[in-house]
Amino acid sequence: MNRTVWTNHELQPSAERYLREELERRGDRLVQSAASSRSVLLPGEPDPSLAEVDIAYGQPAPDDVLAYSRIGWVALSTAGYTRYDRDDFRQAMRSRGAPVTNASSVFADPCAQQVLAGMLALARNLPSQLRNQDGRRDWRYLEDRFTASVLTGQTAVILGYGAIGRRLARLLAPFDMRLMALRRRMEADAGVILVPEEDLSQALAEADHVINVLPDSLATRKFVNAARFAQFKPGARFYNIGRGTTVDQESLIQALDSGRLGGAYLDVMDPEPLPPEHPLWRASNCFITCHIGGGTTDQDDKLVRHFLNNLDRWERGQPLEDQIV
Repeated sequence: MNRTVWTNHELQPSAERYLREELERRGDRLVQSAASSRSVLLPGEPDPSLAEVDIAYGQPAPDDVLAYSRIGWVALSTAGYTRYDRDDFRQAMRSRGAPVTNASSVFADPCAQQVLAGMLALARNLPSQLRNQDGRRDWRYLEDRFTASVLTGQTAVILGYGAIGRRLARLLAPFDMRLMALRRRMEADAGVILVPEEDLSQALAEADHVINVLPDSLATRKFVNAARFAQFKPGARFYNIGRGTTVDQESLIQALDSGRLGGAYLDVMDPEPLPPEHPLWRASNCFITCHIGGGTTDQDDKLVRHFLNNLDRWERGQPLEDQIV
């Protein structure tokens, strides 16, 4: 095909080698940006080499994509796409017939399992038991045996019902939970009650678990705020696997410290990295992991396979997986 594929995602060596070999087999070539990064979370830096490429893979600077009209497909290596969620960007890509895809299906299962792990850990009092093993080593029989719970039969509200939310709902189904989800498009989904935003307050009042999977956007920033925490069922637990900017963190700390919330598990915060002195580290019943929810040992291999599968589809004129524009 003699196409040029550019990337600024610094893949693991085996994944990068596989991608390069597969592209060469097709007659294409891979150009690695001089400003590449191992982190899929960092924005791409401007790179004039994009002027000569057909496909941009990774995190290209949005203004570069707009400037270089030869780019016929932007394949993002993240689930999030806030930097590209702009009217001018969408209109420009549509006008040139250039699709934009993300990699949400790659991260859906690990993110959903991360939330499930957090839900089970808090239900079964694992944090206090594990902290005790590293601390005083008291025999916490009465404290933790008779305050443990199970997920079976409880109610969960999922804020955001894309690839991660749908996968989480399937993982929770065996627990016979009552599942509700906030979604902009009210499309039927077996086993899940879809809730419009105007009915969210009632759903929050009934939920034992509220799971935030919202992406960052102007409409979602501080979506979970003091007013919404006040609507939570007393003792409910809150989980965030979406973006830290979607939560008013001061209000979250207040809800935890007051006892309104029974606990919180956060894999995303604002800012990141979270400074050691940040009050979230010391908030009552707040358990933090360092944005590891989407990660797996073979993450880069899966990203490459996802890209190559979409490349096959693109060549055949078929719909692309995870297309956002």
